[in-house]
Amino acid sequence: MSRTVRTIHDAFRDDIGDLVTRRPVPGPRIAQVDPFLFLNHHGPQTYPPNNRGLPFGPHPHRGFETVTFILDGELGHYDSGGHESVIRAGGVQWMTAGSGLIHAELSPPGFKRDGGPMEILQLWVNLPSRLKMAAPAYTGLQREDIPALALSEGATLNLIAGGLGDQRGPVETLSGHFMATLELKAGAAVELPAPAARTVFFYVVRGRVHTGGHEIRQWKLAEFNADGDNIAIEALEDAYVLFGHGEPINEPVVAHGPFVMNTREEIIAAIQDYQAGKFGPPPRVSA
Repeated sequence: MSRTVRTIHDAFRDDIGDLVTRRPVPGPRIAQVDPFLFLNHHGPQTYPPNNRGLPFGPHPHRGFETVTFILDGELGHYDSGGHESVIRAGGVQWMTAGSGLIHAELSPPGFKRDGGPMEILQLWVNLPSRLKMAAPAYTGLQREDIPALALSEGATLNLIAGGLGDQRGPVETLSGHFMATLELKAGAAVELPAPAARTVFFYVVRGRVHTGGHEIRQWKLAEFNADGDNIAIEALEDAYVLFGHGEPINEPVVAHGPFVMNTREEIIAAIQDYQAGKFGPPPRVSA
């Protein structure tokens, strides 16, 4: 049986300087989609030559994971664990902040010099209390590292984490999440496993689809009922969808800026540890 849609949420504009930004969660009617905490959709927009690039210089995180999808353009990653990469369009950065990491996500020098189109999604995925102090880690994937599965005519699933049939994504997550992007041509139809006990994350980046008894348009997030074990999707026009699912954590969430923990005392400890240099030295970034 296919799951039905419970609620549809808009992504609200919340620009960061000249960076076009939309955020479906958290929003006025939704605090999180447990275990998924936050999604920023940056762009699409075109940067001119000699631009300043993205504004995300070195900053700390603790207690969760960041998953960054580079849909267009390029993105440099630098962190206090010594990881460094430049990921191109179609690639993904999966970072486990865990016990504490300082990272920067910046436009590479060539992009700042030449400009060009840019569109990026960043998703925050919570960690349960038993994993919040896990060792930090980072995986940078180019498009060619991600299996592109032809599910039906006009439907391609880019498998980032978890399994589908006999295929597995290149990221082995701490909490067993499934994460993918869907590229759909108008008229394409797919049915994807989504067990009722797991929370679905479903955001339409562009285009228009029908699922769970509703039409879901660009820049909208769909929440699903736990009344089936799959998601049936039909593309009403060419569409791109962020699709994932995970076990709900069902624990208190106390967030303060870049830290997400279970109690206020843990937030205070995170701030003190960061100020004491326990997250490591800030990463050196390319000019």
